[in-house]
Amino acid sequence: MGVDRSTKETALADTKADERLQRPRMWRVLLHNDDYTTQDFVVWVLETLFNKPRGEAFAIMMNVHRSGLGVAGTFTYDVAETKVKKTQQLAEEHEFPLLVTMEPEPEGSGQ
Repeated sequence: MGVDRSTKETALADTKADERLQRPRMWRVLLHNDDYTTQDFVVWVLETLFNKPRGEAFAIMMNVHRSGLGVAGTFTYDVAETKVKKTQQLAEEHEFPLLVTMEPEPEGSGQ
């Protein structure tokens, strides 16, 4: 006649539980090196917008300076997008050409 209602409800509940437990994809906010943005400004941005302690902010800035790229933080999409926009806004206000972008965390990175 039909499918047992309790079987249907259990399957639906299991599907919803799986959806609820799945973590959102995480995004990296990247700072790019340039020849004009000061190191002090980059450290200040990392401390102010990304809540990094001074030592960690300095280490990230040095990584940007030496390798050309550094990860300011890893966030959900909406948070990363907001951090990128705010960083760009501050850089423009201080007349720095600091490039900040975002990229998805690689699949299976454990984040």
